[in-house]
Amino acid sequence: MNTYHFEEHHLLLRDQVRRMAEKHVAPIASEIDETCRFPEELVEVFGDMGLLQLWVPQEYGGPGGDLTSVCLVKEEIAKISESAALLAANNSFGLILPVLNFGTEEQKRHYLGLAAKGRTLTAVAITEADTGSDVSSMKTRAVKDGASWVLNGAKIYITFGPVAHFILVFARTSEGRGTDGISAFLLDTSTKGFSVGKEDRKMGIRGVPNAPIFFDNVRIPEENMIGPEGQAFKTCMRILDLNRPTVGATAVGLAQGAIDHAARYARERKQFGRSISEFQGIQFMLADMQMQTEAARCMLYDCTRMADRQDWDGFSAKASMVKCFASDTAMKVTTDAVQIFGGAGYMRDFPIERYMRDAKINQIFEGTNQIQRLIIARHMLRH
Repeated sequence: MNTYHFEEHHLLLRDQVRRMAEKHVAPIASEIDETCRFPEELVEVFGDMGLLQLWVPQEYGGPGGDLTSVCLVKEEIAKISESAALLAANNSFGLILPVLNFGTEEQKRHYLGLAAKGRTLTAVAITEADTGSDVSSMKTRAVKDGASWVLNGAKIYITFGPVAHFILVFARTSEGRGTDGISAFLLDTSTKGFSVGKEDRKMGIRGVPNAPIFFDNVRIPEENMIGPEGQAFKTCMRILDLNRPTVGATAVGLAQGAIDHAARYARERKQFGRSISEFQGIQFMLADMQMQTEAARCMLYDCTRMADRQDWDGFSAKASMVKCFASDTAMKVTTDAVQIFGGAGYMRDFPIERYMRDAKINQIFEGTNQIQRLIIARHMLRH
């Protein structure tokens, strides 16, 4: 793997995570997919390595990782299991990034200090039954009552919802135009009136629990609001910009893992008295798969360098490009990998069909790739 602009600590982290993934993730990767089991044992492993809390600054007791670090970790783990990769830095989107970027100093000391211990799991609740990309149609409401907000409504497809300790909930607090009037709250999932529905049965990432969640007069202290009242959509977009490259990193790792499996199988599989890796058709497929993945990787770490240097000019569009291109690449590469395996690739005796199933979600969540293309085009037309 090219070292790009990585510093020594990035390379050290990458190598440590690679060894950890081989030891702790590889032995259970197929089993958690087969049984749809959340690998709870990895929480301690990841937390002890600082991987759950990677983005917590050192001043609040964390490792002080940057976007490049987070993406390197996700890429390495995703080569073996996307379900496990999604657990790494799980609390970034739901807690660390919103508090770090929009929280008060008191919120930072409390929540970042808690996250720094490496055991806190979080989720983000935006999507509703009639509200996907159209956030302005949100029906969940929060009404002020004294020193609290009373929350009512429901969300669907909440990743890590059944196991989260805190959920960043977006709810309408006033009637405004478009996305104005939407606020964000950190909800402790032990709060009375909060409940989780039946877990969703998914095509892929089966080791990651998803479920609908419900709010029945859930009372949230006013100090749990993150950012200014009614302006949470802007909070959401800033955090999504930072999180989208991590989706790209997961997709790149997934694609590389599929390539590695396909190349190994091509060397071992014999047809017509020869290894199929000697056939030009297979060689062309492998070459295209690696070129596409390497292009996505270059785009990814160019984007992370922008964020780590605080270069925000054009970052939002670049983050969308990374998420879109890398996830499209992973879908194509994993599909081609199944083709190289032939009939065996369609069987669950080999992990490659899991890679293909897992790849699809990256084109959908954190903003569909159609939405990413809109963001990119609008940036182009403005500038």
